[in-house]
Amino acid sequence: MSLVGAKVLRKEDPRLLSGTGTFVDDLSPPRCAFAAFVTSTEAHAEIVSIDARAALKIPGVLGVWTAADFADHPDLPGGLPDLERPALARNIVRFAGEPVAVVVADDRYLAADAVAAVDVQYRDLPVVTTIEAATADDAPVLFANHGSNVVTVVPTMDDLERQISRCDDRASLHLVNQRCAAVPIEAVACLADWGADGLTLWATFQAPHHLRNYLATWLDIPQTQCRVVAPDVGGGFGSKIVWYPEFFLAPLLSKWTRRPVKFAQTRTEAMMQMAHGRDQVHDLDIGFDRDGTIRALRVVISQNLGAYPDPTGVGLAVLTSWMAAGCYRIPDVSTSFRTVVTNTTPVAAYRGAGRPEAAYSIERMIDLVARRTGLDPAEVRRRNFIKPGAFPYETHNEPVVYDSGDFPAALDECLRLVRYDERRAEQAARADDPDAPLLGIGLSSWLEIAGFGPNGSLEGFGHLASWESAQVRIQPDGSAIVFAGSSPHGQGHETTFAQIASDELGIPFDRIQLRFGDTATVLQGVGTMGSRGVPTAGSAVKVASSRVLEKAKKVAAHLLEAAEADLEVRDNAFNVRGSPGKKVGWGEVAWASFQPLSLPPELQAGSLEERLFQESPNFSYPSGAYACVVEIDRATGAIDIVDMVLVDDCGTVINPLLAEGQVHGGVAQGIAQALFEAVVYEPDSGQPITANLLDYLVPSAPDMPGYTAGRITTLCPNNPLGAKGIGESGAVGAPAAVVNAIVDALAPFGVEHVDMPVTPEKVWRLLHDATAPERSHR
Repeated sequence: MSLVGAKVLRKEDPRLLSGTGTFVDDLSPPRCAFAAFVTSTEAHAEIVSIDARAALKIPGVLGVWTAADFADHPDLPGGLPDLERPALARNIVRFAGEPVAVVVADDRYLAADAVAAVDVQYRDLPVVTTIEAATADDAPVLFANHGSNVVTVVPTMDDLERQISRCDDRASLHLVNQRCAAVPIEAVACLADWGADGLTLWATFQAPHHLRNYLATWLDIPQTQCRVVAPDVGGGFGSKIVWYPEFFLAPLLSKWTRRPVKFAQTRTEAMMQMAHGRDQVHDLDIGFDRDGTIRALRVVISQNLGAYPDPTGVGLAVLTSWMAAGCYRIPDVSTSFRTVVTNTTPVAAYRGAGRPEAAYSIERMIDLVARRTGLDPAEVRRRNFIKPGAFPYETHNEPVVYDSGDFPAALDECLRLVRYDERRAEQAARADDPDAPLLGIGLSSWLEIAGFGPNGSLEGFGHLASWESAQVRIQPDGSAIVFAGSSPHGQGHETTFAQIASDELGIPFDRIQLRFGDTATVLQGVGTMGSRGVPTAGSAVKVASSRVLEKAKKVAAHLLEAAEADLEVRDNAFNVRGSPGKKVGWGEVAWASFQPLSLPPELQAGSLEERLFQESPNFSYPSGAYACVVEIDRATGAIDIVDMVLVDDCGTVINPLLAEGQVHGGVAQGIAQALFEAVVYEPDSGQPITANLLDYLVPSAPDMPGYTAGRITTLCPNNPLGAKGIGESGAVGAPAAVVNAIVDALAPFGVEHVDMPVTPEKVWRLLHDATAPERSHR
């Protein structure tokens, strides 16, 4: 029986659920000291003075360091010219929470006391927290040498005004995709131990080799003396592929104090220092005919980068522009974007990274076209879908060629599961009952770009390359070790990669072990991001395993005196077809593979091992159709999601349990953005209003609806597994479905749009400010 496609329980769960996992803050080597940052209380200010004398008098405090102590080291990697981020603020602070000094003490409590004793004097500077404020004519400039708060501008070659004007009708939206915090269950932490044999850094990071490569360069030491370990990591969502100061300072502090040094963020520190996500503003114009056919689309994107341009943050608007047309056949598409710095926490990748923003905008516009034409939103989608026979489909952006999909089939399955016609009839029946809750049905036919593996796709974000590595090694007893360059932070690699290897090798699942996250063990790797785990790393495991199997067949054939073509792997053994009982077990083959006298002449001892760097000719393009049904209390504006239907197309599914879990988690984050979450700053001072989980509203399990899941399958032609990836899908498709449902419920009151998060207060105000309800637009 094939394990690929089977619901196998996760190998990782026993240790993770029993509290026996190993996270960075679980590590406590002898004489370990603790470091903590003195952070800026101001969003934009000159540093007048830093007085550490009181802190240094506290027993157990080992030292206090400022930017001047690190003058011999460069700024953090990946910065743009004149916009680099220092490891500690130098002369000027640019966001509240920016580290200005670092304390090391015998334990975390002494370190916290010492931080409070450091006196920093500031001279305030004007603050800008929004794109609008930062691009005003009289806006204060964050970086004098750059001369402007606008970092990059990519204009359009044609604004399509002529094409839009020729259409029967047009519609516009100014849409805000608000700033969100990633809030992984584990905040940023690291432990540095610089000893006689070199440096070991344990870090909460999604790409340990990536960190090793840059850290060794920054420290000016050979990579052979720089080991990075990402042990169990409690979530990442993109916020853990960012160059945080502690990763670079902790090694030097360990070297200088001659002790291991640990950093571990508190939740408030994480809310202020860990990279945020989203924070785009879109100005959208669409031209369409009376029958709902869309002729032209113009998308103008503005991206808030926060105080310092992060390499991934700068690329978010690029990905949004690539996916601006979604799964629709639109003859003319124009995209342009600009990126802007502000006095806020830096922005980087957050689950979906630019693609949720694109999906949200095009899906809101599709519903707006339906509203203006009086057509059903499902029908407008059908009339504009890219047809199943049109793949590969070249889009408005040259690098983006959609590989496969069946968007009408996904929508049809979604409509069936949500009982669409029945829901519409119920909505109509409620229209004349002022005591009934408002009912809204929202759709989202979404598409994203994933499987980051084509050459050049990650190099632009600062990575060494875009391949992913796998190494498969057979042990003398016939068990197998898989080394993967992609390290997990919740994805379930230990399970899925073992399933893939087991299917290829014929070795039982329980006899396969995955090793990851250690640059001293896994020779090279790129990392885990962009839904590339299964499409790229999983494909590497598949191909490497199949190559090992071919060599193992040579050994088995030699032992059995049979032809390789006559062998089949079954029941952990190599069996000769047509000769019952003539077989040799995997253990015997593995043992023989280390004995030169037992091998065929073309093989050497230890040859049952394969290392592979898997490349991909193209991205993958997961897609799907989601439906959300909401009820709204007319008196309070309270929103209740009564049904959520999720139909995904992720190509080959390795483990349905894990795939469903990934979708559920992504949808939870999508619902959270639609209804609850927003990072908010006081506009004049730049102080974060949502700096803890009392003020930043993260939903809990009772706030989430039940899900009805469906699936269609179109295989990805660009990797051996046919997999497209699913880790970010829920976060891409859910926000639009939820907001479309809310706007649909409010349509009789003349509401055409409401920005996220759609809170009960916003809805209550819209209801009470509205005129008498209009008749339904359908």
